[in-house]
Amino acid sequence: MLRNQDTDAQSVTINMRVPPNKRELIDRAAKLAGKTRTEFVIEAAFHAAEDALLDQRVFYLDDASHKRFLEMLDEPVGDIDRLRALMAGKAPWEK
Repeated sequence: MLRNQDTDAQSVTINMRVPPNKRELIDRAAKLAGKTRTEFVIEAAFHAAEDALLDQRVFYLDDASHKRFLEMLDEPVGDIDRLRALMAGKAPWEK
């Protein structure tokens, strides 16, 4: 999991416009959680950001799929002409 770096000495401001019905819902939820609106929104945004990033790095496999995945990683790489051509060319940002 990513770590929350609350130890920074400085904070930055984030301004946003929220429809009244959403603000009221956030306020009700924050109150039930015993948090301020700011604490609630920051925590929710942090968890959503963390989940979005972890979704790009973590995947789960059943036992059979995991075994096959490991086997595929251990297989020798064959002579792949398309891969050689790709690696020999310029990266899209270099063109």
